[in-house]
Amino acid sequence: MILVYIIITPVVFCLMEGITWLTHKYIMHGFLWYLHKDHHQPQGHFIEKNDAFFLIFAIPSWLCIMLGLQHENHYAAAVGFGIALYGAAYFLIHEVIIHQRLKWFTRSNNRYVKAIRWAHKMHHKHLEKESGESFGMLVVAKKYRDKIRRDETFQKQQYSSPSSK
Repeated sequence: MILVYIIITPVVFCLMEGITWLTHKYIMHGFLWYLHKDHHQPQGHFIEKNDAFFLIFAIPSWLCIMLGLQHENHYAAAVGFGIALYGAAYFLIHEVIIHQRLKWFTRSNNRYVKAIRWAHKMHHKHLEKESGESFGMLVVAKKYRDKIRRDETFQKQQYSSPSSK
């Protein structure tokens, strides 16, 4: 039976990417834009109204874990752990790697990191809630991965060309 709980957690983690995409596109860029707007139009504050979304996702996770463990409903706890793990990944990717609120991975040459940063940059080029793109967090669209590959190929060609010597 424990295997079922162990499987639920990563499944929920994966499902959270879709939930995040939908929430970001239709809620954050919809009726809760007033909370998300300062993320697209920064005011120079370390804390943004947008950070309230941390609580919007953390509270259900915390309740599932706490109540699930208290009432021995391990399915609910496993769901809560999946949401919590996604939240940790979100924090690491969005706050640390992309926006560099903490200066931990500032010089990464990892292709995935470059692609996710580019996708997020394309998302942020839209200052208003309309006409957005790239609403997910961990899954990078093929067009952004391809752009990074093209850039790397171009850089290699520039570096190895006879005129660069």
